[in-house]
Amino acid sequence: MTALSDSKPAPPQVTPAQATPTRPRPSRKRQLRLPLLLLAAGGAVLGGAWYWHVGRFLESTDNAYVQGDIAVLSARVDGHVAAIRVADNQAVRAGDTLIELDGATWRAALAQAEASLAGARAAQATLRQQIEAQEAQIAVAEAQAAQARAEQERAAADARRYDTLSGQGYSSRQAYEHALADQRKAAASVAAATAQGTAARKQRGVLEAQLVEAGARQAQAEAALTRARVDLENTVIRAPFDGIVGNRAAQLGQYVTPGRQLIAVSPPPERQWVVANFKETQLHRVRNGQPVTVTVDAIPDLELHGRVESLAPATGSLFSLLPPENATGNFTKIVQRVPVRVALDPAEAAKLALLRPGLSVEAEIDTRDDPSAPRGFLAGGLHGLAAAFGATAATR
Repeated sequence: MTALSDSKPAPPQVTPAQATPTRPRPSRKRQLRLPLLLLAAGGAVLGGAWYWHVGRFLESTDNAYVQGDIAVLSARVDGHVAAIRVADNQAVRAGDTLIELDGATWRAALAQAEASLAGARAAQATLRQQIEAQEAQIAVAEAQAAQARAEQERAAADARRYDTLSGQGYSSRQAYEHALADQRKAAASVAAATAQGTAARKQRGVLEAQLVEAGARQAQAEAALTRARVDLENTVIRAPFDGIVGNRAAQLGQYVTPGRQLIAVSPPPERQWVVANFKETQLHRVRNGQPVTVTVDAIPDLELHGRVESLAPATGSLFSLLPPENATGNFTKIVQRVPVRVALDPAEAAKLALLRPGLSVEAEIDTRDDPSAPRGFLAGGLHGLAAAFGATAATR
């Protein structure tokens, strides 16, 4: 037992792996933390650079719509609808016939106006002939007056001679009285011829006044003829410009009166534009000519380009039926909107052909000083960082 108790236990066997202490391996989450932090920091820097140089200059609104001058055509004269030459949603050219009204009544009115004009012209020609004849009568009266004055002078001379001869006893008293009577008769003839000439000249004045009146009647007849022609032309309703017809309310055989809306013509794509209602707080950097990007709600993949054409002269609320009166009652401040007209790029004709007035769109205005600079997140951010480093280097 002593030998067993005195013996020492053998030391444990140590392997090489157990000889060197092992460190705990880091987890995968800890390995990705630093790259993620660096990526997030880079993204934040890139995003901040993009916002500072691009994002804060982009003003957008979804309160925007496609607009166009839609012509609502009405009847100008009354009548029955005789023919409808177009179908709904049909493309038409300027001057194409859309609707025809029965023109029988207006053709009769035109014939009556033509006859009235012919009568007025004939009356005027008759008065001109009468004036020429009256000129001849005046000439005859003047000749008769001259003849009467000559006879008066001869009779006066004879009366003076017979008066002398009668006083000297060479002629009888009867001869002198006969000569004196001839003198008075000649004087009366002069007075009659003079009065006849005066009457003839006054009659010419009357005829000339009647000629002026006949000219006025002729002008009135010409105006009535023009009106009759216009009325007859108005029985045919034509397209005022190239476009697409729609909202047809006319029916064949329907009796229509002036002012009755019959059909509408929508403008072609090149005559459409966008009205974007921006908040008043978005307009401090908006100027005419700045580029605009337009997306259409109905066609999500469609992107159009245009430019700011003009700003409305007042906010939209002032053009409403009941403008606000902020001086009465309790006041609540509301951000107002100002309509901005955007002219679309005519070079994008294929895209513009897909638009229709009234479609909802979203408009974004680039108010930067250099709109041609990159505006995407990556390209714009890198461009902003380059601009920032360039500015820093310049200051050094």
